[in-house]
Amino acid sequence: MVRRQIPRWSELRPLLRVEPPKLNPTERRLSNAHTIADLRAIARRRTPRAVFDYTDGAAESETSLRRARRAFHDVEFHPSVLRDVSTVDTSTTVLGERSALPFSLAPTGFTRMMNHEGEPAVARVAERAGIPYALSTMGTTSVEDLAAAAPRARKWFQLYVWRDRAASRDLVQRAQAAGYEALMLTVDTAVAGARLRDVRNGLTIPPSLTVKTIADGALHPAWWINLLTTEPLSVASFHRWEGTVAELINEMFDPSLSFADVEWLRELWDGPLVIKGLQNAADAAKVVELGADAVVLSNHGGRQLDRAPTMLELLPRVREAVGDRAEILLDTGILSGADVVSAVARGADSCLVGRAYLYGLMAGGERGAQRAVDILRTEVERTMRLLGVTSLAELTESHATLHT
Repeated sequence: MVRRQIPRWSELRPLLRVEPPKLNPTERRLSNAHTIADLRAIARRRTPRAVFDYTDGAAESETSLRRARRAFHDVEFHPSVLRDVSTVDTSTTVLGERSALPFSLAPTGFTRMMNHEGEPAVARVAERAGIPYALSTMGTTSVEDLAAAAPRARKWFQLYVWRDRAASRDLVQRAQAAGYEALMLTVDTAVAGARLRDVRNGLTIPPSLTVKTIADGALHPAWWINLLTTEPLSVASFHRWEGTVAELINEMFDPSLSFADVEWLRELWDGPLVIKGLQNAADAAKVVELGADAVVLSNHGGRQLDRAPTMLELLPRVREAVGDRAEILLDTGILSGADVVSAVARGADSCLVGRAYLYGLMAGGERGAQRAVDILRTEVERTMRLLGVTSLAELTESHATLHT
């Protein structure tokens, strides 16, 4: 028989936990986000569909993005136990300088479209975290304004080469004059990928006021108020554009980009040169021969050529081809600290994350982007401890095998 009794107050009192209410709605939202997936769910609720899909989507059938995510899901960790992991060091060296974490914040276009705080908010997060941030050619903040917003951040400038080479040269020189540490050339965008979510949503830059968007605005009034009451949304590197993203890419970007342009930039830029968008070992080895200090294995987040290679699977072949002559960074599909640890264990020097912090930015501006970095940091530390390693240098391929 179970004997029941009425609990005494002295027994109940220790169980009562009254948390003070969070009066700030942003803090209240973010306090419920424990993973990047949580931030994504919040971003989806708070952002117009066309804007969310621009960030969340990929090209054509989105097969490349699904394969990238599946590769990370298919990693099997092999932990060692009975190791002293009371202290772990998450820092690494990126382009010859210390980074507090094994990932940097990737360049993203039209960032103020996701949230009006835009690139300066993200750069300040990177500054506090002690990690690099890359400003995109398609950013909505100028190289000079971004430099002023986060003067102590490690700032990289991502370059798309335009048909107007003089304008491209001017951008590079402005970045150098503003103190940017590295130049990152993106090479996988000869033409725009078929981003069908954008086509179906009728997304333009800036977003147009149509019957459809006005109806959507009724569901997301804060986003529209912020867009309409702050500085007009435009790409900071050139005059105002009105049209689709694909039209902009096909009009502005130079499809004749070649290895000769890597040599041209190597002569023009005297700092670290990073080539982003490499998708085979031969191309990676070639750009290293031409003077690249680092390569980024990337299929543009699945947003260009669908059914492109999966970077995590490609990584060992590129490492064999490049050796220690250049650093290897990796992006596409990274949505957790465990993903970052997987990439490092399998041979990457570091990673780039884009969607992860954009979900945070959409969920809560600068505080949301900070929350994304904090989540990733916590996950990196926890994964390292559970693997039984105290530094990133201890990670080897034996810690993370791919089950295919």
